[in-house]
Amino acid sequence: MSKGIFNVPAIKNEPVKSYLPGSPERIELKKALEEARSKVIEIPQYIGSKEIFSQNKHAISPPHDHQHVLGYFHEGTQEDVKEAVHAALEARESWASMSWEQRASIFLKAAELIAGPYRAEINAATMLGQSKNAYQAEIDSACELIDFLRLNVNFMKDIYEQQPESSDGVWNRMEYRPLEGFVFAITPFNFTAIAGNLPAAPALMGNVVLWKPAFTQVYSAHVIMKVFKKAGLPDGVINMILADGPVAGEIIFKHADFAGIHFTGSTKVFQTIWKTIGENIPVYKSFPRIVGETGGKDFVLAHQSADAKAVATGLIRGAFEYQGQKCSAASRAYIPSNLWEEVKELMIKDLAEIKMGGVEDFSNFVNAVIDEKSFDKITTYIENAKEDATTEIIAGGNYDKSKGYFVEPTIIRAFQPDYVTLCEEIFGPVLTVYVYEEDKFEEIIPVIDSTSPYALTGAVFATDRYAIQYATEHLVNSAGNFYINDKPTGAVVGQQPFGGARASGTNDKAGSVLNLLRWISPRAIKETLVSPVDYKYAFLKED
Repeated sequence: MSKGIFNVPAIKNEPVKSYLPGSPERIELKKALEEARSKVIEIPQYIGSKEIFSQNKHAISPPHDHQHVLGYFHEGTQEDVKEAVHAALEARESWASMSWEQRASIFLKAAELIAGPYRAEINAATMLGQSKNAYQAEIDSACELIDFLRLNVNFMKDIYEQQPESSDGVWNRMEYRPLEGFVFAITPFNFTAIAGNLPAAPALMGNVVLWKPAFTQVYSAHVIMKVFKKAGLPDGVINMILADGPVAGEIIFKHADFAGIHFTGSTKVFQTIWKTIGENIPVYKSFPRIVGETGGKDFVLAHQSADAKAVATGLIRGAFEYQGQKCSAASRAYIPSNLWEEVKELMIKDLAEIKMGGVEDFSNFVNAVIDEKSFDKITTYIENAKEDATTEIIAGGNYDKSKGYFVEPTIIRAFQPDYVTLCEEIFGPVLTVYVYEEDKFEEIIPVIDSTSPYALTGAVFATDRYAIQYATEHLVNSAGNFYINDKPTGAVVGQQPFGGARASGTNDKAGSVLNLLRWISPRAIKETLVSPVDYKYAFLKED
């Protein structure tokens, strides 16, 4: 039992390393990349105390070099999912009753392991498995994941410190129980940090978790599980299952002890999950918590007073870092006519300098998209735009999948504000620009607000403060994360809690106290110190 009210390490974001030529971190990372490419590994499921090798193996290859095999993961079955549910529920009582500071210590240790001895390994795994350059891997699989783990401990303490007032003779207390049952975490390919946080956040609050990473992220997910185990996470608290989504869902969403889902992925999948949960409501012991971050069609709006160079830089970075495979990526831009030619020329100049290729060459800004399915989807949009009389390809438009799934950063100018690439999520290095008349700033804002069903991120560029205020007020429901004079990507844990509404999710803000509140079930306790022994109230006395 705890014998103290404990302070936790102060909030501090993990510094981003530079990876300059000759720096120790660059040398170490290059060595880790060489080592990873030199061997073939086998990745099991982690269920309870077992590592399960099913022999139903799938090759893992770098998206930028799809003929090279990094390893194999072993796909699971419905029986494995059933075993994982059993292992989680077996572990639940001991984990839920563990003192909070002991749980905190495990995840703080995991953060230190990633910050130190595992930093190069997890970055290399993310670079090779997900085709991220060194900087994109560093801010994701190292810094952001470290921040999630450390800052969530602070947020947990903040929650536990929220206690009710007490009146004379009464002691009121609030305890924050984990949910009754298990949590299902489904994570995407594009952020290793999200893959680590979605199971870790509920677990920190005392929940047990089944975690299903995307098959295209298993290579770095394996490193996360190694770190959690090394940090002392008990068996059964987080179980990594590698079953296909419908296979896992058939068991999980019909189980009485299903208590919640922590999801990042497509809007369509999340809608299907929500519908399935609703249909099974009578089965569950309690109403499940449904937390999801889904798609985006994120906008950049420039005012006629904006700095053209700042707009161009924000678009190049916001649209094409990590090949546009971010939920927050700038995928549609609204540029005033007075700035368009300058912004266009600046972007074309930048793209002429940008190199594309494998992650092992640190001079490559752009790498490959995640897989062939994604490549084919993205290039279909590009080909359709080439043939459409209402669009113009401003830059890029080429692609090649002979060695890796490479798509050039592509800029489309659409002459109609409802052109398909201004409306639909593409999830690739494609930016669509609509040029509006410079004096029609207020008229373009309702177009931005209504063009897409999503509301994840957005940005406004302007030096005119009235314009900034107008956009901020009139785009209030258009983005859960809104940026002024900056790209709409790069949210930092503890600084810009991340999430959106509408078709972009439940806006529960991963990396904040708001998210952790979803994984607890509070119990209010009133203790009367001296109990009354007479039913009569004072007002009953006669005059």
